[in-house]
Amino acid sequence: MIPVTILTGFLGSGKTTLLKRILNEKHGMKIAVIENEFGEENIDNEILVQETNEQIIQMSNGCICCTIRGDLARALEDLANRKKAGTLDFDRVVIETTGLANPGPVAQTFFMDNTVADEFLLDAIITLVDAKHANAQLDQHEVVQRQVGFADRLFITKSDLVSADELEALKHRLLHMNPRAAIKVVNFGDADIKEIFDLRGFNLNSKLEIDSDFLAEDDHDHEHAHDHDHDHDHSTCGHDHSHDHEHGHHHHHHAHHDDKIKSFVYRSDKPFDPNRLEDFLGGILQIYGERLLRYKGVLYMKGVDRKVVFQGVHQMMGSDLAGKWMPIEKKNSKMVFIGIELPKDLITDGLDACLVK
Repeated sequence: MIPVTILTGFLGSGKTTLLKRILNEKHGMKIAVIENEFGEENIDNEILVQETNEQIIQMSNGCICCTIRGDLARALEDLANRKKAGTLDFDRVVIETTGLANPGPVAQTFFMDNTVADEFLLDAIITLVDAKHANAQLDQHEVVQRQVGFADRLFITKSDLVSADELEALKHRLLHMNPRAAIKVVNFGDADIKEIFDLRGFNLNSKLEIDSDFLAEDDHDHEHAHDHDHDHDHSTCGHDHSHDHEHGHHHHHHAHHDDKIKSFVYRSDKPFDPNRLEDFLGGILQIYGERLLRYKGVLYMKGVDRKVVFQGVHQMMGSDLAGKWMPIEKKNSKMVFIGIELPKDLITDGLDACLVK
């Protein structure tokens, strides 16, 4: 399976700068780049072997560049066929979307097209956020909120153009839209390759990363719409320490933004009834699937000695059995939902009704 990274972000957020850095760095990987032809800036010609009118261009460092003129699935199939035939050699694919693109349909391609799903594995969606203009863009363009909501990792660029307080407030806003995505400040595309590739954002595993600041703040604000015996030990939340924010203690200073895209976490120490939960989630996906951007959970199910994991994009949901509950582990369920104006109370009440009484 060829791993694929989707690089997204609004116009001028620094995608091409980051991409140039990836392509020029000596990491030994051969990367195929798929660019949207509507991109505001193409990869500079100096890193190409030659200018050509062909759709696929070989680069001097062994990478290749492909501009989509048609369907993404067809472009990916074409790359896979050329790799099999030995006419192209690459290890992974980076898709740079246009700044105005909603990453949802791009991600869905890897689940809905069987040929693509057989050859490629979607690794992660990385979203770049321009610190200087982010608040205005998030206020004015829902597509920017979607880009944030879909992300497995958020890179904040141009942080040198804002004050420390403005940067902190932006991190806080992004955290509430997407508490699963690690936030990293990146200047001039200076990101470690390990923070870009092999993030396994779409893998079904038992690790559910929710920023522990978000969970602590959630508990502090008593925002739960349901009343369970909550486990307040957040040391098991898989918090990614590449976050560099400390806003948990002074969040009351931040400006309020009524973002359409919000997130919430559901937790319970009681087991789920498998049949009731399956019926309820099926109904939620049918009604609210288009408004659900990303969702993931590690579940405690009645009669199952292993963790059940699930995650999805819009209506496309996958689930699997993970490892056994360890004797020292406290069995509980943890789920995070990221979406557009989701009915939090309806979903949490419905999940409560699926618990074993």
